[in-house]
Amino acid sequence: MKADKLLNVFCMKKNLFLVGVILCFHCAILSAQKVMGKKNVIAQGMQVTKLSDHAYFYVSYDDMGNFGVVPCNGLILVQGKKAALLDSPATDERTALLVNWIKKELHADLTVFIPNHWHGDCMGGLSYLKEMGVKSYANQMTIDIAREKSLPLPDYGFKDSLTVKLGNMDICCYYPGGGHSADNIVVWVPSEKILFGGCMVKDVKAKGLGNLSDAVLSQWPSTIAKVMARYPDAHWVIPGHGTIGGEELLLHTQQLLQNKLQK
Repeated sequence: MKADKLLNVFCMKKNLFLVGVILCFHCAILSAQKVMGKKNVIAQGMQVTKLSDHAYFYVSYDDMGNFGVVPCNGLILVQGKKAALLDSPATDERTALLVNWIKKELHADLTVFIPNHWHGDCMGGLSYLKEMGVKSYANQMTIDIAREKSLPLPDYGFKDSLTVKLGNMDICCYYPGGGHSADNIVVWVPSEKILFGGCMVKDVKAKGLGNLSDAVLSQWPSTIAKVMARYPDAHWVIPGHGTIGGEELLLHTQQLLQNKLQK
């Protein structure tokens, strides 16, 4: 009988421990959902969500011509009283709204801008940012294409990779190859474990690859494979459009590419 009682006590303690672990796990999920769920509305069709003390994800619903009004993603990074912006809204006017919010609400001056590629949903606000004295860094291919198309030009170019400093924060730019466009890059923020993939990465609800007018389909699968191999520790993966997530976005993009190329 004593053995049976001891066994029952052991099982009760074990079950209580498991319940505790499960509760802690659910609390962690709820905490993460609470952080992601807190949206700050900047203006009509523009909102910002805090990811960490140094990173803010924004969505701007912009008119993209033949594609209609599209939710376009970007990232704000803050270190001390300085900020960096990865991708701008599609117009100078909407970019100004975002910059003013950064100044007023985050008490930071925007000093760095990095576009993912040359399309308007990435660097449509570059003219305004240049007027404001914000330094811009881009793939040299992006600068070359912008010059050909008589678009505003980023200030500094790189060919393979570049690390931009924001205080003591590293912002690591990398060109893995063609995909959504010939010049698309990714940006890795190691301190926050955030990978900004831009339009080469599709959200998990995407049923297709989106705008393929400038895509390099032959390179895209190997480009995604390079990104996955280089950044296996990414906690957040941010696509150019749609809901952010983790590695599942990269895997889903791979599957969409496989489906497309098999047709």
